[in-house]
Amino acid sequence: MLHALKYGESRLIVDLFTREVGRLSCILPLPKTAKARLKKQYFQPMTLLEVEVDLRQRLQLQKLSDARLLSAYTTIPFSPEKLALSLFIAEFLYHALRSEQQNVPLFAYLCDSMQWLDLAERGYANFHLTFLMHMSRFLGFYPNLEVSSEQSAVRGLTAEVRGRMADAELFFDMREGRFSPSAPTHRDFLQPADARRIRTLMRMDFPTMHLFHLNHTERNRIVDVLLHYYRLHIPQFPELKSLSVLQELWAD
Repeated sequence: MLHALKYGESRLIVDLFTREVGRLSCILPLPKTAKARLKKQYFQPMTLLEVEVDLRQRLQLQKLSDARLLSAYTTIPFSPEKLALSLFIAEFLYHALRSEQQNVPLFAYLCDSMQWLDLAERGYANFHLTFLMHMSRFLGFYPNLEVSSEQSAVRGLTAEVRGRMADAELFFDMREGRFSPSAPTHRDFLQPADARRIRTLMRMDFPTMHLFHLNHTERNRIVDVLLHYYRLHIPQFPELKSLSVLQELWAD
């Protein structure tokens, strides 16, 4: 569940990302009472649902006939930090998956990620950074760790020296998603200090991300860089309204 919008006085338009068909927009009667078959709480951002939809190829808004919780959250609705993270992720996905077709591995990644966040007791301050970094793999622009062999600056160097360069002196070409010992001719690249942050982020996953100690300023800088990276690869990707709230979390 990505987004819900009231339509008129009695209907609701919801945007979903589904396992079977990918992105889907549906219309349904607006739940008005606690006894309604379709519950209001089902249509909160990032709720995991099982839905029944009468698919019609020519319709932009499909008819959603039934919905059930796939997995009920136990902590996200009651934690301000987790709720802010889930609202940010929902807004991000609403734009990032605007035209995404069926992608079963991506669907599984989204479900697994949100279930991990719900179960986490601590150590999830870097969740959104890790999520965005690994999400790019499913969309086809995960950074390439290999430095091109065509780069004359690294020809003839030993593996040890190239390894030291990778840790200290490489730029990151955001258009190509590649590290380079020299800056590209365009403006969309990261200086070595920020490029090192990308390399660090690529080593993180949900169980180990708490081992990477980032302060408030570093965390906010990284999310700005990641969102810029997405804007370069996804047309018309906008500024996110929920970002300002997220950036206030875990202030030093």
